[in-house]
Amino acid sequence: MSHPTPYPVRLADEITRQLGQLADYLSHLPPPQAAQVIARVLDPDTGVLGGVTHLVATGSVFAKDQAERGALPAEVWLALGRASNELGDITLDLDEHKDALQRVGAQPATTAAKPPAPAPLVVRRRR
Repeated sequence: MSHPTPYPVRLADEITRQLGQLADYLSHLPPPQAAQVIARVLDPDTGVLGGVTHLVATGSVFAKDQAERGALPAEVWLALGRASNELGDITLDLDEHKDALQRVGAQPATTAAKPPAPAPLVVRRRR
Protein backbone atom coordinates (compact mmCIF):
# COMPACT_ATOMS: atom_id res chain seq x y z
CA MET A 1 0.00 0.00 0.00
CA SER A 2 1.45 3.37 -1.00
CA HIS A 3 1.68 6.22 1.47
CA PRO A 4 -0.01 9.50 0.57
CA THR A 5 2.32 12.42 -0.02
CA PRO A 6 2.42 14.59 3.10
CA TYR A 7 0.87 18.05 2.78
CA PRO A 8 4.17 19.97 3.25
CA VAL A 9 5.73 18.02 0.36
CA ARG A 10 2.71 18.73 -1.86
CA LEU A 11 2.89 22.39 -0.80
CA ALA A 12 6.57 22.60 -1.78
CA ASP A 13 5.76 21.01 -5.15
CA GLU A 14 2.89 23.46 -5.71
CA ILE A 15 5.01 26.49 -4.80
CA THR A 16 7.71 25.30 -7.22
CA ARG A 17 5.11 24.90 -9.97
CA GLN A 18 3.69 28.36 -9.30
CA LEU A 19 7.16 29.95 -9.33
CA GLY A 20 7.73 28.45 -12.78
CA GLN A 21 4.36 29.79 -13.88
CA LEU A 22 5.25 33.25 -12.52
CA ALA A 23 8.57 33.21 -14.41
CA ASP A 24 6.70 32.34 -17.61
CA TYR A 25 4.27 35.25 -17.07
CA LEU A 26 7.12 37.61 -16.24
CA SER A 27 8.78 37.07 -19.60
CA HIS A 28 5.63 38.29 -21.37
CA LEU A 29 4.63 41.24 -19.19
CA PRO A 30 5.04 44.86 -20.22
CA PRO A 31 7.96 46.54 -18.38
CA PRO A 32 5.89 48.35 -15.71
CA GLN A 33 4.06 45.17 -14.71
CA ALA A 34 7.26 43.11 -14.81
CA ALA A 35 8.94 45.66 -12.53
CA GLN A 36 6.00 45.46 -10.10
CA VAL A 37 6.23 41.66 -9.99
CA ILE A 38 10.01 41.72 -9.52
CA ALA A 39 9.73 44.32 -6.75
CA ARG A 40 7.20 42.15 -4.90
CA VAL A 41 9.23 38.99 -5.36
CA LEU A 42 12.37 40.68 -4.05
CA ASP A 43 10.74 42.39 -1.07
CA PRO A 44 12.83 41.24 1.91
CA ASP A 45 9.89 41.18 4.33
CA THR A 46 6.93 39.92 2.31
CA GLY A 47 8.45 38.70 -0.97
CA VAL A 48 9.38 35.31 -2.33
CA LEU A 49 13.11 35.88 -1.87
CA GLY A 50 12.64 36.81 1.79
CA GLY A 51 10.42 33.75 2.22
CA VAL A 52 12.96 31.44 0.62
CA THR A 53 15.71 32.95 2.77
CA HIS A 54 13.63 32.31 5.89
CA LEU A 55 12.88 28.76 4.71
CA VAL A 56 16.58 28.00 4.16
CA ALA A 57 17.44 29.48 7.58
CA THR A 58 14.78 27.27 9.16
CA GLY A 59 16.23 24.30 7.27
CA SER A 60 19.64 25.19 8.66
CA VAL A 61 18.29 25.05 12.24
CA PHE A 62 16.75 21.65 11.48
CA ALA A 63 19.99 20.40 9.91
CA LYS A 64 22.03 21.60 12.90
CA ASP A 65 19.79 19.65 15.27
CA GLN A 66 20.01 16.55 13.08
CA ALA A 67 23.79 16.91 12.71
CA GLU A 68 24.18 17.13 16.49
CA ARG A 69 22.21 13.88 16.78
CA GLY A 70 24.38 12.24 14.11
CA ALA A 71 21.52 11.83 11.61
CA LEU A 72 23.02 14.26 9.09
CA PRO A 73 26.62 15.08 8.26
CA ALA A 74 27.75 18.44 9.68
CA GLU A 75 28.49 19.55 6.10
CA VAL A 76 24.74 19.63 5.38
CA TRP A 77 24.17 22.06 8.26
CA LEU A 78 27.17 24.17 7.23
CA ALA A 79 26.01 24.32 3.60
CA LEU A 80 22.48 25.36 4.60
CA GLY A 81 23.84 27.97 6.98
CA ARG A 82 26.13 29.36 4.30
CA ALA A 83 23.27 29.42 1.79
CA SER A 84 21.06 31.20 4.31
CA ASN A 85 23.73 33.84 4.95
CA GLU A 86 24.39 34.37 1.25
CA LEU A 87 20.68 34.65 0.46
CA GLY A 88 20.39 37.20 3.26
CA ASP A 89 23.24 39.22 1.73
CA ILE A 90 21.67 39.00 -1.73
CA THR A 91 18.33 40.12 -0.31
CA LEU A 92 19.99 43.17 1.26
CA ASP A 93 21.83 43.98 -1.98
CA LEU A 94 18.63 43.79 -4.02
CA ASP A 95 16.65 45.77 -1.44
CA GLU A 96 18.81 48.78 -2.35
CA HIS A 97 17.15 48.78 -5.78
CA LYS A 98 13.51 48.51 -4.76
CA ASP A 99 12.88 52.24 -5.29
CA ALA A 100 14.05 52.01 -8.90
CA LEU A 101 11.84 48.99 -9.52
CA GLN A 102 8.86 50.71 -7.92
CA ARG A 103 9.49 53.80 -10.05
CA VAL A 104 9.46 51.72 -13.25
CA GLY A 105 6.40 49.86 -11.99
CA ALA A 106 4.52 53.12 -11.48
CA GLN A 107 5.07 54.26 -15.10
CA PRO A 108 2.20 53.85 -17.54
CA ALA A 109 2.49 50.95 -19.98
CA THR A 110 2.45 53.31 -22.96
CA THR A 111 5.77 54.46 -24.33
CA ALA A 112 6.86 58.01 -23.60
CA ALA A 113 7.59 60.54 -26.35
CA LYS A 114 11.28 60.47 -25.43
CA PRO A 115 12.55 57.01 -24.47
CA PRO A 116 14.92 56.82 -21.51
CA ALA A 117 18.62 56.79 -22.32
CA PRO A 118 20.18 53.34 -21.96
CA ALA A 119 22.71 52.95 -19.17
CA PRO A 120 26.02 51.20 -19.72
CA LEU A 121 26.18 47.88 -17.92
CA VAL A 122 28.99 47.48 -15.43
CA VAL A 123 30.05 44.24 -13.83
CA ARG A 124 30.83 44.47 -10.12
CA ARG A 125 32.92 41.93 -8.34
CA ARG A 126 32.11 40.85 -4.81
CA ARG A 127 34.97 40.92 -2.40
